[in-house]
Amino acid sequence: MMRILLVDDEPLIIDSLSYSLEREGFEVSSAMDGMQALELVAEFKPDLIVLDLLLPDISGFEVCRRLRESYTTPVIMLTALGEEIDRVQGLEVGADDYLAKPFSFRELLARIRATLRRVELDRKAKHEQPVTLKHLSLDPTARRVFKKKEELQLSAREFDLLAALMSNAGRAMSRDELLKQVWGVEWIGDPRTLDVHVRWLRLKVEDDPAIPKYIQTVRGYGYRFAGPEELA
Repeated sequence: MMRILLVDDEPLIIDSLSYSLEREGFEVSSAMDGMQALELVAEFKPDLIVLDLLLPDISGFEVCRRLRESYTTPVIMLTALGEEIDRVQGLEVGADDYLAKPFSFRELLARIRATLRRVELDRKAKHEQPVTLKHLSLDPTARRVFKKKEELQLSAREFDLLAALMSNAGRAMSRDELLKQVWGVEWIGDPRTLDVHVRWLRLKVEDDPAIPKYIQTVRGYGYRFAGPEELA
């Protein structure tokens, strides 16, 4: 049974979502503030976290940032603010998706299932072979990436995006193709999510993120990872 941790300081939302998710077959635990959520992650070991942005002690941004120091558990962030800067900031600190309040339970459920399905596909992808291009090496089975001899710390989504690009090195991949491959065919979030994750990947893999050599932009289309002959 998949486990979901709900983090929200509104009891009515916690009670309603807990009841509905349990009816869908999930095991649910909940926290009313950020510090309690961080403690529960280690104890409850959730498969996914639904995290409200506005909490009484520390913000959802800070909770997500601290989570990413030790965990790759997927996070769907809830926000009532609706401002673009808040959505982008949530993605930048490691959230996998966001949903603006008020929302329907069916929409939240669809996003939860799409995210969990992607995680399950990752676990089953053990037949994939390691890829090495120039100084970057990616092992899809161990889910580890090295630049020269230094291991890079990537979020689950960053790893999936880099794996998709490296396994198609030299070929331009459209934005729609990358979104479907990394976020899932049922994903209905903001397409700018892709740009945010590319930017954060470049900060980790490029020698100079302002002049990327590995992850290149294909204007009006998408992105491509440089081919072996370009990196030789």
